[in-house]
Amino acid sequence: MTSPERLVGDDPEHVVERVFREEYGRVVAALVRRFGDIELAEDVAQEAFVEAMRRWPGSGPPPNPGAWLTTTARNRAIDRLRRESTRDARHAQAAMLTDEGDVDPGTVSSVPDERLRLIFTCCHPALARDAQVALTLRLLGGLTTAEIARAFLVDEAAMAKRLTRSKAKIKAAHIPYRVPPDHELPSRLAGVLSTLYLVFNEGYLPSSPDAAVRTDLSAEAIRLTRVLATLMPDEPEVLGLLALMLLTEARRQARFAEDVLVTLPEQDRSRWDADLVAEGHQLVRACLRRGRPGPYQLQAAVNAVHTDAASAEDTDWRQIAALYDQMYALTPTPVVALNRAVAIGERDSPAAGLAALATVDGLANYHAYQAARADLLRRVGREAEAADAYRIAVELSTNPAERAYLAGRLSELSDEPG
Repeated sequence: MTSPERLVGDDPEHVVERVFREEYGRVVAALVRRFGDIELAEDVAQEAFVEAMRRWPGSGPPPNPGAWLTTTARNRAIDRLRRESTRDARHAQAAMLTDEGDVDPGTVSSVPDERLRLIFTCCHPALARDAQVALTLRLLGGLTTAEIARAFLVDEAAMAKRLTRSKAKIKAAHIPYRVPPDHELPSRLAGVLSTLYLVFNEGYLPSSPDAAVRTDLSAEAIRLTRVLATLMPDEPEVLGLLALMLLTEARRQARFAEDVLVTLPEQDRSRWDADLVAEGHQLVRACLRRGRPGPYQLQAAVNAVHTDAASAEDTDWRQIAALYDQMYALTPTPVVALNRAVAIGERDSPAAGLAALATVDGLANYHAYQAARADLLRRVGREAEAADAYRIAVELSTNPAERAYLAGRLSELSDEPG
């Protein structure tokens, strides 16, 4: 929840923008729980933020911005439902709207799993997997349609249609807002894990040009994954995802220097969080004992190898490449192929990495692909091609810290003697 102390002295417009980022998912989840209508919840949440933008510049933010927004949105929803109710339905509607036994929607701690319920609602098997994840990113994280489209590497207009169809289908099918019974959990788990992973990634390295990090999103993804691990303790992929998040989060303090991204090989490893590293390693070992490897467990194992090395030079790239081979056999996606090519470039040679990268299709407009290609080209001495790839990567990247890093590498390359 947004701390009032963090808002004192801030520009009111920036306050609203920050509160929107940090509270949107909490507000929407509380409203969906109360009214059972995702479209209504999202509409009135947006109206509440517009009202905040109108009021707060003059009056200042309230002591509890999240509760103020939830209450304002709830009242808007009640007014709308009363206006739209037919005479025959008004008595039942009024009973629902004035239920004194309902939990205060501004009190998040009273229903600690309400956002997990929202994820399970959005990840109903009636929806396509990509639609499940996209819709939850919109509702839980308050990501814009453009940000979600970038995460999926698709056109913004196509993503807008996908989100609209998903919300309509949930409403038409009367999909309930709840954590499903145990026998229904496995059918929704893959979508839930994908969503939590992307929410974490958006917090760790946002696609928005307005922020280098969003600690609120990554922290919430970790919290919800811990809840999920308690709910489903026998699912190794849940533990694998939690391990992956913790081992990645452990490096946060070493990832930036003067608003510029610091890549893993260049990070000061003494700044890594030793407790998170230890917990992540423990979870990876627990997953290995299960003998049921999956993509998240394998990614966690890759991060365990990285965090086990005392220095970049000590990294066991042979083991990392083998893990990516195994991962590609399970999930042969272009992104996995990209990471596998990078590992081959480190294990064997930059030329071998380039050869592996040449077999990867569909990522020409993905900044990480162009950045990896630029680095490999630079290392084999093809500076002009490397510079072109860096320029493309800078244009495609939307994160300010990442853009600064890529621009710096391009500048260094340009300064090298020909």
